[in-house]
Amino acid sequence: MILPILSYFRKTYVLLLLLLINVPGTIYGFVWYWNQLKATPWYFTPFVPDSPTASLFFVFVLIAFLLKTNWPLFEALAGVTLIKYGIWAVVMNSSSVMAGAPLTSDIIMLNLSHAGMAIQALIYAPYFRIKPWHLIVALIWTVHNDIIDYVFGMFPWLSSGLMPYLSQIGYFTFWLGLFSVGCIYWLCLRKDRLQLSL
Repeated sequence: MILPILSYFRKTYVLLLLLLINVPGTIYGFVWYWNQLKATPWYFTPFVPDSPTASLFFVFVLIAFLLKTNWPLFEALAGVTLIKYGIWAVVMNSSSVMAGAPLTSDIIMLNLSHAGMAIQALIYAPYFRIKPWHLIVALIWTVHNDIIDYVFGMFPWLSSGLMPYLSQIGYFTFWLGLFSVGCIYWLCLRKDRLQLSL
């Protein structure tokens, strides 16, 4: 049952449609971070726009698929970060509403788009050709990013209602990163995994 459904996502027009969604979404994400990026020391800049960087990795994955090839390092980075920041943003946005922020159309849009990020990683993981060293690089990237965010204070700007819980958010983010690495390991590297070809 799952194979016919997954085969739909390898069609060229679906890949092109996802590219047309992810490229503007990535640009919008960097624009969203613009004010924070202007206030960020240049040497921390690559580690601030978490979600748009994740979707940028996936843009390269889609381009490779359209070229009938695989770029496994981008696949590992995209898979881990799409799951991590897709879930993270939904949890943080929902928590900010629970802490007293208004439920706006922006919050709803962000939750839907970030949930879509995580879903994309899960759908396309069977097409990835990741080796252990690719996943190790993605693990180092995500742990290093958390250190930059929560040790050096470069975390994404949060609503005021969440700031008292910054330590807990940092702890959650770290373990969410490891969970995301575990998901990609389970989907892409275990011996009995589902493996599909484009």
